[in-house]
Amino acid sequence: MRMLLRFAVNTLALYAAVWLVPGLRFEGSIGRFLLVGLVFGLVNSLLRPLLTILTCPLVVLTLGLFTLVINALMLLATGWLSARWDLGFSVDGFVAAFLGGIIVGITSTILALFLRDEAKR
Repeated sequence: MRMLLRFAVNTLALYAAVWLVPGLRFEGSIGRFLLVGLVFGLVNSLLRPLLTILTCPLVVLTLGLFTLVINALMLLATGWLSARWDLGFSVDGFVAAFLGGIIVGITSTILALFLRDEAKR
């Protein structure tokens, strides 16, 4: 159940980024967007820990701000895989991915906090 909830939060956060950032585009059905959300979740669960470990000195040196670059790389990887698999999601470069990563991070944090408060009640 927790994994499904995390998938939903990440997919909604990705939708918010597509809606707000001009360089992130999606064309297709809801089913395809759910597949993009699944790809995004897999990229985050497989690549993110590896990149975080490899760039740990940079993360520490920048007081955690380098994680924004890692978020952008996760969106770029999702866009690349989505283009290869014809899912309809595209990223127009690093700046769009960087801004999208910020939006995804903020949105997923807010949604996770909201859902945690609801679960306590």
